[in-house]
Amino acid sequence: MKNVMENIVMGKTINNKEFSAATQNPCKLCSPLGATLLFRGIRGAFPFLHGPQGCSTYIRRYLINHFKEPVDIASSNFSEETTIFGGEKNLFEGIKNVYKQYNPELIGIATTCLSETIGEDVSMMLKEFLREYSSEIQAKIVYVSTPSYSGTHMDGFHNAVYAVVSALAQHGNKLQNKIGIFPGMVSPEDIRYLKEIADDFGLDRVMLPDYSETLDGGPWKEYQKIQQGGTSVNEIASLGHSSAVIELGHTLETGKTAGTFLENNFAVSRFSTGLPIGIKLTDKLFSIFEKLSNRKTPDKYVRERERLVDSYADGHKYIFEKKAIVYGDEDLVISVASFLFEIGIIPVLCASGAHTGNLKRVLSEIAASYDREILICEGIDFENMYEQIQSLDADFMIGNSKGHYIAKKMGIPLIRIGFPIHDRIGAQRILHLGYRGAQQLFDIITNTIIQYEQDSSSVGYSYM
Repeated sequence: MKNVMENIVMGKTINNKEFSAATQNPCKLCSPLGATLLFRGIRGAFPFLHGPQGCSTYIRRYLINHFKEPVDIASSNFSEETTIFGGEKNLFEGIKNVYKQYNPELIGIATTCLSETIGEDVSMMLKEFLREYSSEIQAKIVYVSTPSYSGTHMDGFHNAVYAVVSALAQHGNKLQNKIGIFPGMVSPEDIRYLKEIADDFGLDRVMLPDYSETLDGGPWKEYQKIQQGGTSVNEIASLGHSSAVIELGHTLETGKTAGTFLENNFAVSRFSTGLPIGIKLTDKLFSIFEKLSNRKTPDKYVRERERLVDSYADGHKYIFEKKAIVYGDEDLVISVASFLFEIGIIPVLCASGAHTGNLKRVLSEIAASYDREILICEGIDFENMYEQIQSLDADFMIGNSKGHYIAKKMGIPLIRIGFPIHDRIGAQRILHLGYRGAQQLFDIITNTIIQYEQDSSSVGYSYM
């Protein structure tokens, strides 16, 4: 037994730090969760997981607790027998039941670890299903492979965007004023803000996904089986007619993405930038909008930027050289770290549960531009993160709710952003992006630091 245990706890080196082979409370969530969120941003769509019922329950818990909205997810309900003999029968019956009960325009099918592990050929199964039941099922069916053991919820999300676009986009005459926007896994409030910007530039935009209403709507007079809102199937099809597409996310600058698919197959011009948090990254986004619309930035955004610059000067003395722990999704961590450098805060540790190499690659360049060295941890869990930060003398943490217990142990504040936030109200209305989002984050960070120092002072102070 001793030798077995020694083999289990042997670590591997990541960024010159020792990590155990097993994880405790990983800094990531499962791939089909990301795919499910994408499908919830399509009008009339219904998510379907090919695997055990427990997977859909797990995902529903996270989505409902974060967005405070009902989320239905179908499952092919694997059992012991299904695991041995295959889940084709369950998949077929499940699709028919979903169509009968919900009458969706699109059924988005994502796989779980179990169906992937036993080698289910879902593509072949769906071809057989359509040959047999195409006259009965009028809904579009889109399938995406999402094994959690080879990725995170962000991989599931982006793979689902790719699957939907590659399945539905159609050729047509190019429309010069029409653009596609792939915002990444951001909040409903972020999506609303991006739509507002595109509209103010006079652009005909298709936002994919758009769960700004489906996961942050008003009260219902009666229960809606599928919430109103989202990007329609016809709008997604029209992406092939668009003149350009904007993809947000540092990790999407290379590789197989929905934007590169449109670029390679439909001659759509592709623009990419990191999540626009802070002045530098938001300036880059607005320069793209100016180029695509052939218009100058509307005055209201110029005023937003000016107020933000002024607030940087107002709050600089309270936050300069403070130290932060940043964790969560790669794209969010990279952009938040860039924003913190911009306002004079040092992100001493940046961590993500993903281990693609993108976090280290991009953040190393950003840190070098500020002549700083920071600790970058990929593929990390929260227990290892806790071990790393104890000697860093951080002033606060910024990330999702899963890091709360570490902040509590360290006796420092946690500023909640990203996903999931399950211990506060209003997570779906947090604005991260643009000058307006940076303004809100700057105020929250600065006031959190001031309050912490007030509360920690033996004499206290009330006037500064």
